[in-house]
Amino acid sequence: MTMPVTLERTGRVPLRRRVAARPAVALAALLARLPPRRMQRVLLAIRRGARPATLAQATAARDAVVAVSVRCAGQGCLRRSLAVVLLCRMGGTWPDWCTGVRTEPFRAHAWVEAEGTAAGEHDDMLLYAKTMTVPARVRKGG
Repeated sequence: MTMPVTLERTGRVPLRRRVAARPAVALAALLARLPPRRMQRVLLAIRRGARPATLAQATAARDAVVAVSVRCAGQGCLRRSLAVVLLCRMGGTWPDWCTGVRTEPFRAHAWVEAEGTAAGEHDDMLLYAKTMTVPARVRKGG
């Protein structure tokens, strides 16, 4: 049994944002090939020094990534989520990067969150048990 594939649609994404999204998508394709723990270590290193992303910033990055990549607009959730955090990082911010699973029906998924909300996701993300995250750093005391 195959799952139907539908591509996400986005609104207008400015040319400057689409141009910035392309290298993020290319780098995400390379990162997606790493073993999970190594991928997490690389993301932790890349995240250093970034401010937490707002939901608007994470959603705008997701829209740009989906606009430039058919794979990211379809079922390529790992590549899409990696590209989104990389594009946000290029702007100096970092959303929470998450992976998780659900059991009924079984699905594995990767996504980004900001301000406690999954950016652009249509699924009920509360059904997923998080298995790995690279959260935005929140400074203590400020």
